[in-house]
Amino acid sequence: MIKIFFITALLTILNSLNARAASIAVYHTSDVHGWYSARPALWDNENSTRSIGGFAALSDLLKKETTPYLLLDSGDMFQGTPEGILTKGMASMVLMNQLGYSAAVPGNHDFDFGEPNLKTLVSSAAFTFLGANLYARSDGANAAYLKPYTIIEKGGKKIAVLGLLGKHTATSTMPSAVKHLDFRDEAAEAAKWLPEIKKQKPDAIIVLTHLGLSDELGLKRVDISTWTFEPPPLGTLGLARAAQGIDLLLGGHNHAAFLKGYHDPVSGTWFGESGYGLSYVTRAELDFDDAAGGLDGIKVTLVPLWTDQTGEDPAVIKTVAGFNAKVEQEMGRVVGSAATDLGFSAEGLDSTIGNWACDITRAVSGAELAFQNTRGIRAEIRKGEVRLRDLYQAVPFDNTIVTMKLNGAQLERLMADNLYKGRSLMQVSGLEVEFKLAPEGRADKIILKRDGRVIKPQEEFTVATNNYLAFGGNGGDAFAGGKDIKDTLIPVRDVMLKAFSKGPVTAPATGRIRLLK
Repeated sequence: MIKIFFITALLTILNSLNARAASIAVYHTSDVHGWYSARPALWDNENSTRSIGGFAALSDLLKKETTPYLLLDSGDMFQGTPEGILTKGMASMVLMNQLGYSAAVPGNHDFDFGEPNLKTLVSSAAFTFLGANLYARSDGANAAYLKPYTIIEKGGKKIAVLGLLGKHTATSTMPSAVKHLDFRDEAAEAAKWLPEIKKQKPDAIIVLTHLGLSDELGLKRVDISTWTFEPPPLGTLGLARAAQGIDLLLGGHNHAAFLKGYHDPVSGTWFGESGYGLSYVTRAELDFDDAAGGLDGIKVTLVPLWTDQTGEDPAVIKTVAGFNAKVEQEMGRVVGSAATDLGFSAEGLDSTIGNWACDITRAVSGAELAFQNTRGIRAEIRKGEVRLRDLYQAVPFDNTIVTMKLNGAQLERLMADNLYKGRSLMQVSGLEVEFKLAPEGRADKIILKRDGRVIKPQEEFTVATNNYLAFGGNGGDAFAGGKDIKDTLIPVRDVMLKAFSKGPVTAPATGRIRLLK
């Protein structure tokens, strides 16, 4: 009798310990942009030759995971490399199916080949595509190919995942491709769907979205765990505070990576963002206390995918090699050489690659001025042989050159819209820009010059830009007021190819955009 009592008591204690120790891991990727393979971490001064990233590394990491896990993605899956572009995203679906993703939400660039192509990708996915805030303008119906949310059961727990597209998608992909769609306010839609989700009594609620916490964090690996954010909260922080009850919010779009996540003391929500190009993955561990009831805590960490630490899954390497082989015959073609690096600006103003892109656009179009959105250039071109792949990675978007006429006042508005916190979201040619900073970070006292002479408000110039900016893309509002607008149908990438065919390309000097103290 004593032995039976002892065994019963022991089992009770063990069951109690097991109940209190229940955990679910959530792995998160965002803004992969077609970077399927490992590459040198050129941006990391201490590890610039060390190999990082790719689906093979992520797969090997996941195989070592002992906790039940979900694998989620926040969008912009394929646009950025030849393998992603030339397969129109199908390579992403094959690899994500192979790794066993649970759910994903489309990013703005997942619409770059139009909604019909996205529907094809969704139909090819073995996981759930989410999007609670996407509606048809014609009848106000939810997009039938996207579910608002899903309930995933793992390790005996019910995890609800609500998906939200970024409202910015209306202007951050080609606007003409999505003009029939209504991307509604993320916070309002979260508040609408959360009560329905809560009725199903999930053990945790995750929001997956292609929206970032702050534009100022873009392209940074940063520890914001001790930061405080002054009102009014924007981005995903504003979403979490407006729609209470979110345990974990996983975002993207800004290409930021949070080293230790962020816990908002106001909403109680934990945040994670996973950077750019599948170099990192966010791991969030959800700990449950079944004895007390409910979610006990969340810990968020950013995991670098160093291949010498993770290893690489041979099966995934084989899959990627299949895509590489199909495109390498064309993409491996040498198109010219660069006498110097064509790179980005450390100061965030005009860059050598941006200046060069604008210069050749201006030359081929015969315009007096030329403009290129800074974020439309996604990779540097290094000194030495240049292959077609390098051009596709630098300018992955199939933009064409558009010409028009703008006056000095419109040019000033254009630059005012694209100068913030001492950085420029616009690259220029034929123009000099000087500005000071207002206290809130906006540009103040903008002075525009051409050949050293100050431009007058009514002075008119012929201008060249890309069709994304010309027809409503982010930062291009001023172009809507242009006169004699003409799409030349000349692809920007073709102009780059022609420039390299003429001989080694040398980076132009910087200093066209200057922040005055």
